[in-house]
Amino acid sequence: MITPYQQAGYRVRVDWGPQGADAVGAGAALVAVVDVLSFTTALTVAADQGIEVFPYRWRDARAFEFARSHDALLAVGRSEVGPAHPVSLSPATIRSAAGVRRLVLPSPNGSAITQRLAEAGATVVGVSLRNAAAAAAWTVAHLAGADDAVVAVVAAGERWRADDTLRPAVEDLWGAGAFVGALAGHGFGPLSPEAEVAAAAYQRVAGRLPQALQDCASGRELIGYGYPQDVAIAAEVAGSRVVPVLEGVSFRPQRLA
Repeated sequence: MITPYQQAGYRVRVDWGPQGADAVGAGAALVAVVDVLSFTTALTVAADQGIEVFPYRWRDARAFEFARSHDALLAVGRSEVGPAHPVSLSPATIRSAAGVRRLVLPSPNGSAITQRLAEAGATVVGVSLRNAAAAAAWTVAHLAGADDAVVAVVAAGERWRADDTLRPAVEDLWGAGAFVGALAGHGFGPLSPEAEVAAAAYQRVAGRLPQALQDCASGRELIGYGYPQDVAIAAEVAGSRVVPVLEGVSFRPQRLA
């Protein structure tokens, strides 16, 4: 049954979080997941290095077993990084890692949404500010000839610690808007009103993106915890031409020609 929340009639649709993914992802040919601080930024850094990434909802005992079964390194919490556990969700640790071929990357937001969509049979790509333009170009080429193909964009958002409800995170709106705007630049549309708002939000800050990321709530939080480098990496607009595409249970890098 078509609902108003599906944004039917538009080829590019945007919504928030797991429930939004269910709404706009229904029937979509492709779903772009955006979690700028930090899952999809970490994902694109890994893709740049040719690392196969396995998304996982939680870092628990099952995650250890999942990593072992796929001969992959399990990313730890940021505060747990050390010689024995060199990689976390921090993009900086992935960039500095050596010899990693497969990585399990737990995240309660972007990774959890990705798994939810994959279980529903969706084609999923990881989008950040670093690769939004490349992901849009890849998407248009991938869907060439399918004139009615729908692209859903899911801004992951964060969770309020008090009650685990969704906290819309402006950096994910900007990342979604960068991708949507690039799609529109290729003539891919029409955009839903929600998608138009995302594109407009990105254009508002595009000329001062690094400072805007530092100043937004999530950026301030990461900087306050001692991870300013992760915010700086997230602000590398168009710094990557690699598109992580979910194939089975893992993201594999797809490079533009």
